[in-house]
Amino acid sequence: MIELVPAEVIVRRDLREKLACDTCETELVRAPAGEKVVASGKIGLAMAATLLVEKYVDGLPLHRQRERLARLGLDIAVSTLADQIKWCTDLLRPLWRAALADVITARVMHLDGTGLTVLDGNAPGNKKIGALWGYVGVNTGEVSAAYLYMSTGKATGQLPGELGPQDMLDLREGPTVADASGLFDASFAKAKLVECGCNMHARRYLVKALDAGDKRAALPLAAYKKLCEIERDLRDRELGPDDVLAGRRERSRPIWNELVAWCTVHKKHEPPSSKLGIALRYFTNHHVALGRFLDYGYVPMDNGIVERLHVRTAMTRKNYLFAGSDGGAERAAIAYTILGSCRLAGVDPLEYLRDVLPRMTRKVRLLDLSQLLPSRWAAARAATQTAT
Repeated sequence: MIELVPAEVIVRRDLREKLACDTCETELVRAPAGEKVVASGKIGLAMAATLLVEKYVDGLPLHRQRERLARLGLDIAVSTLADQIKWCTDLLRPLWRAALADVITARVMHLDGTGLTVLDGNAPGNKKIGALWGYVGVNTGEVSAAYLYMSTGKATGQLPGELGPQDMLDLREGPTVADASGLFDASFAKAKLVECGCNMHARRYLVKALDAGDKRAALPLAAYKKLCEIERDLRDRELGPDDVLAGRRERSRPIWNELVAWCTVHKKHEPPSSKLGIALRYFTNHHVALGRFLDYGYVPMDNGIVERLHVRTAMTRKNYLFAGSDGGAERAAIAYTILGSCRLAGVDPLEYLRDVLPRMTRKVRLLDLSQLLPSRWAAARAATQTAT
């Protein structure tokens, strides 16, 4: 039994029952101590999981969490709370590596980057802008997220152990969805990678042209609206990849061909610096990659799955402002990996962590790690509940 005493001295007490036989002289046995992030710690795994979720999902920095706990009678130093985050992410590090391996070998991989401010005494103003690269791997019935921190915005790692987007793509084969960043050019020049463009990016440029008052952009936007309606219909019908591909070729390809033709013709007569000219240049320069969804029934039209994942990252990052070091930024990447995977799998992150963290304090076989990722964890849990 665990008892928290909210008095002047805040401690966690594990009340461990002792048992002995009254009729013989056998040795005493004692119940095990409650599971903790570290053996000598005062905070249990459930509370450590709550700290992690509240910071990286709910956007509550540790100083605010400390104030909330103080109102409950728990006076815990911010440094102690930070230690729990550090030790918790250290426990989850093997799962983070398993998630990275999972997204690299997925049938479809998505990637997109966002910034992260990091304290650095050698940088101007003692701060630098690092990069959080988000990856999502999608297989049939399974989806995993993985975040990697980079100390710079470059394509390759600049510090020992860093993996930039080019380093990750070098390990990858098959369809990969990304925007048209120049960081990926060298990677997509290789035959083993299939570049799939993001039509959300192409559409945004057209929206900017329309917002600037150019009504001609309404026509290609109408084409995109029809394409999205077709995609929604195919998704709602829960068709297999082959049927989706057949539906796209029958219904979407004629619209796509007209869109390509319209953009190609109007690009010739549009100043490159105008809003519409920028949109047309982006579309025509990348229309092959943007149209790749018409070649595969399981490749989406856009990179929305990872961009939506960044929304939560951006919200929480805005609240805690910066990571204290490159190591702290990497631990943030671990947290975003596990919690992002929970979000994509529709899993309650607290329920997941309360079950998985105790397992990670014990020995887990390397082969079993991938089965603890949220998608597979949820499937195994559902199967067990169905069987009982």
